[in-house]
Order: sequence, then C-alpha cells, then structure tokens
Amino acid sequence: MQFSASQIALLINGKIEGNVNASVNSFGKIEEAKPGQLAFLANPKYEDHLYSTRASIIIVNESLQLKENVGATLIRVPDAYTAFATLLSKYQEMVTQQMKGIQQPTYIAATAHYGENVFIGAFAYLSENVTIGNDTKIFPGVFIGDNVTVGNATIIHPGVKIYKDCLIGDRVTIHAGTVIGSDGFGFAPQADGSFKKVPQIGNVVVENDVEIGANTTIDRATIGSTIIRAGAKLDNLIQVAHNVEIGNSTVIAAQSGISGSTKIGKGVMIGGQAGVVGHLQIGDGAKINAQSGVSKSIEAGKAVTGSPAQDYTAALRSQAIGRNLPELEKRVKELEALIKEILKEKA
Repeated sequence: MQFSASQIALLINGKIEGNVNASVNSFGKIEEAKPGQLAFLANPKYEDHLYSTRASIIIVNESLQLKENVGATLIRVPDAYTAFATLLSKYQEMVTQQMKGIQQPTYIAATAHYGENVFIGAFAYLSENVTIGNDTKIFPGVFIGDNVTVGNATIIHPGVKIYKDCLIGDRVTIHAGTVIGSDGFGFAPQADGSFKKVPQIGNVVVENDVEIGANTTIDRATIGSTIIRAGAKLDNLIQVAHNVEIGNSTVIAAQSGISGSTKIGKGVMIGGQAGVVGHLQIGDGAKINAQSGVSKSIEAGKAVTGSPAQDYTAALRSQAIGRNLPELEKRVKELEALIKEILKEKA
C-alpha cells in the first residue's frame, strides 16, 4: 500500500513541510530508512540522522528546530512518538480488515455463533456455545472452549488457548501461545503430607481494549473471576494467578508474576521480572521497579524497588550509603587509632 504525505498528515493531524506528494510504501528506522519509507524522530539523541537519512517522509515534533536543511518531507505533530503509533495502528487495522472468511480445515460446533466480517484460520477449534463478535480475527491453531464469548474487533493470534466459560471483550489483542483460563494453583495440604487439588470452577474476564503478550498465562478463579480491566497491557511471559484483579490501564512488563487474589489498581506500572505475593492490595498509580519482590501491600501512588520491595527514594539513599561503606570503614579505623593515641598520651 502506498500513501502520500498529504494522506498521512490527514490521518495524524500533522502539518507538512516539503513535498505534499511525496509517497511511501513501508516503514523504516530513521538511521536505516531507504527512499519510499516513512520514519519518525522523537528522541533528540537521533537528531543527527535527520540530516543524513534517505527516508522520504519523517514525522517530527512541532518543537523541533532544524540545524540544517533536510532532504525528506517533514510532517510536524505535537508528539511524534504518539503520532507514529497511531499511524502504525491504522495501518495494521487496514491489513487485518482485509482478512475475512473461514479457512479449512476448522472445527466449529453447531451451537457456536460468529458475527460479520470474521476471519477464522485453519485448524481453529470453536467449542459448544462459543460466541464470536463482528470483525474479530482468529488465527490458525486457536482453541476456544465451551461457552466462551469473544467480543467485536478482537484479534487472537496463532496457538492461543482459551478455556471454557471465559469472557473476552471488544478490541482485545491476544498474542501467540497465550493460555487463558487454565486452572489456578490450588492444593489443600493433607495430614499425610500429600496435596488435594481444589477444583477451579471460576473463569477469566478480559475487558475491552486489553493487550496480552505472547506466552502469558492467566489462571481461572477458584470461585468467581480473575479479571483484567479495560485498557490494561500485559507483556510476554507473565503469570497471573487465580482471582487476581488487574486495574484499568495498568501495564506489566515481561516475566512478572502476580500471585493469587492480589488486587492491582488502575494506572499501575510493574517492571520486568517483578514478583508480587498473594492477597495484597496495590494502590492506583503505584510503580514497582523491575526485579522487585513485593511482599506487602503498596499505597496508591507509591514507588518501590528491591527485594523485599521498599520505598524507591529510601532504597536509592541506602544504595548511596552502601557505596560509601568502604570509605566510612577506613575513617572509623583512623578515628579508633587516633583515640588510642590520645588515651596513651593521657596515661
């Protein structure tokens, strides 16, 4: 697909500097782009590439002051990164909208229902009483269990498994290999040292506009629902345990683990490889640094780091003191030696 500068500017509400008829048919990084490609500049660290790039069109911030002439056509916007993301989203929508129909072989139960303009890839399996909304795209090799409901304009990538009774909202993206609704980790210790499995009879509810990365697992609730609220974004390789609730627009980076029944508020940011123990409350807007081990509830708006996690600012002060310990030890020894000399003189 080919787009002109004027078409792109219209899509992202930008102002053109240069040839309005310049056109592109693909995307490229500003330092590597070729003629016919679109790039963007948001980080000042890459500004030098603006004057040497071969890209045909570049999206830049309104505030950018040019130091030299630029050969490419510029499109100025308030926030180049957001505008570029918007453009990529629209491009992806156009690509996926062209995907329609049902490939063979597939299995669709007689009691399953699907809406208009859907795509169901080969080897997909739709179980009894499944409902699929309009414009939803189900890629090859997806399994959808009994009584699952999937909303409108949702994209389910190859190899995703959604167990029975789960609810998936509108405009959700689930990436390859993710498992939603597998049993929560519930076992009752017995007197003889063995463990008796506690049946997990709840489900998972994924609300609208959620994105779930590849190979993430979200366990069904023991009773009730494990809930991913609207707008939340989960990275690859995340474990969400039974009865967890993740709030609106919360973001969680890769390899994090959330233990059972923890409630995470809205707008929370959790860094990669963080671990959160069960039955905690993480307040709205809290920030958990990468590789933190959270063992206590966190107040709204608070930032923590470390394992066990502690206040972020206090942790930085502790680290600064730790770096000075060798020098402090040296000074203490010098003071001890000085005191001994003084005591000898007095004796």
